[in-house]
Amino acid sequence: MKINTLIIDDEHLARQIIRGYLEEDEEIEIAAECSDGFQGFKLINELKPDLVFLDVMMPKLTGFEMLELLENPPVIIFSTAYDQYAIKAFEQNAVDYLLKPYASARFAEALKKAKEKLKSKSANQQSIKNILDDQNEKIDALTRVAVRTGTKIDIIPVEKIKYLEAQDDYVKLYTEEGNFLKQQTMKFYESHLPEDDFLRIHRSYIVRLKEISRVEQMGKDTHVVLLHDGKQLSVSRSGYSKLKEVLGF
Repeated sequence: MKINTLIIDDEHLARQIIRGYLEEDEEIEIAAECSDGFQGFKLINELKPDLVFLDVMMPKLTGFEMLELLENPPVIIFSTAYDQYAIKAFEQNAVDYLLKPYASARFAEALKKAKEKLKSKSANQQSIKNILDDQNEKIDALTRVAVRTGTKIDIIPVEKIKYLEAQDDYVKLYTEEGNFLKQQTMKFYESHLPEDDFLRIHRSYIVRLKEISRVEQMGKDTHVVLLHDGKQLSVSRSGYSKLKEVLGF
């Protein structure tokens, strides 16, 4: 049975080079190619490829953002112009990669490893999760969040987020355009959202400071924040202390 393969890269020449190498391999069947992560996400869900050549840095939706939205990612060979420091993460997590520009011998080596992974059915999902976790930790401050609703992808700029709520293994993002679930942790957002704009006020809530209308006392030691849209959020004791410090009341 042939290896069903997809090529995702925004550079036409890069796709041409990969296609040229793959057409020499009788085990490979190229299912499709595309130039952006949105189309790549759609094709992966439709075609269910065994192997994907994925560019890391693409406009609109990066390779990493696309992978975060997939439930069962195929075997991936990343193509990247990252420096050697960033490449260590790929190597440590047993993820195949091609550092641009690459020679045919290096391509053949990566393809051989991918075939071995497909035959052995090794833990591909964990490798992908590890590399995504590693890349997320490198982010200084989030500027946007990619979310999936069914087969639809939305890119949410952080300035559009009003507040975030913990929901089991997910975080719910509330915006004027709607509410979106993301499989991520509150700790991640607490660490990576711009600290001048967002504050964690409760184990279940992170709020954009500009959305706060006022803080009210509900009981002896309990408080809530009221947002401009009328929404009421609980505030923990530590959250109240942080609010006092930040808002100066």
